[in-house]
Amino acid sequence: MVLYSIKSSILNAPLCARAAVSMRSIKQKGLDMIPNAQFSNEKFLYHLKDIGKNFSSDKQRLALGVTALATQPFIDAHNKRVDEETRKVSVARTVAKIIAGTLTGFLIRYGCIKSIKAFSQIPGKGVPKYKTIFTPKGVKDNTTDAFDQYRNAMGTVVALGIMVFTNFLIDAPLTKFLTNTFVKHQKMEDKK
Repeated sequence: MVLYSIKSSILNAPLCARAAVSMRSIKQKGLDMIPNAQFSNEKFLYHLKDIGKNFSSDKQRLALGVTALATQPFIDAHNKRVDEETRKVSVARTVAKIIAGTLTGFLIRYGCIKSIKAFSQIPGKGVPKYKTIFTPKGVKDNTTDAFDQYRNAMGTVVALGIMVFTNFLIDAPLTKFLTNTFVKHQKMEDKK
């Protein structure tokens, strides 16, 4: 109770209030510098909408992994604050983490999205009850964009729950294995 009253008195002090107003003003000025853009090219808008519709979380994870693999090892390799040996190990560890994280993240997301699609069928004749486990009530058409987005989102949510465990069960051991393999390979190359 005492700590709460101390915190409250500090936050309500005139100096703190003025600092908060100043920070909001600075943030707003920063946002005002960003120009507003309106796109009217129909072809561009069509492709942008198509990417948003079809680029689900598994593909996003793959794109992030490729981007990370193209940039982060380069940054580690050119870090002049550490010695050459540390740089090599750092690059090996970074590459291993990116490969392990991207591989497991992509495969789990992809598998969960496919599984949700398999278990969110429209109830009807010839469709077993277990294949409708993830189908929302009242859905009559599984070809709408909203239903596709539901399946992608539900698959992503299930994948995130699974990845809480796979980070420890798959990612960490795979990263360690790949790092050791890369470091051994690098040492063999250095001896040649």
